[in-house]
Amino acid sequence: QVQPVESGGGLVQAGGSLRLSCAASGRTFSNYAMGWFRQAPGKEREFVAVISRYGANTYYTDSVKGRFTISRDNAKNTVYLQMNSLKPEDTAVYSCNAGSWGQLLTGSSDYWGQGTQVTVSS
Repeated sequence: QVQPVESGGGLVQAGGSLRLSCAASGRTFSNYAMGWFRQAPGKEREFVAVISRYGANTYYTDSVKGRFTISRDNAKNTVYLQMNSLKPEDTAVYSCNAGSWGQLLTGSSDYWGQGTQVTVSS
C-alpha cells in the first residue's frame, strides 16, 4: 500500500508558478502510476495529470496542457506537479492519487492524499 502526502500549495498571482510535491510512504512506490486531481469550490473533482510507473508516459487534461508538467523521482518516492502560467480558474484543492493507469484516469483508486490548496489571484 501507499499513502500520499501533498505539499507546496499556496497563493500566487495569475501568470505565476508553483510546484506541488507528493511524497508517498511505502516501499512499493514504483508499483503505482501517480496522478493529480483538483476540486474547486462547488465543483466536482477533476482529473489533472497522470504519470506511469517509471515516468515514460504522461497524460494531461486539455486545460493544463503546455502549462503543467508532471514528473516523478522513484528514489525519493515523490511525484511533482510543476504549474506555470497559472490562471484564476486553476484555483482548487489539489490531491495526489496512486493506482493503476486506468484507475487514475477515472479517479477510482483508494489511495488519496489530504490535498493542498492552490489559490491564484487575478
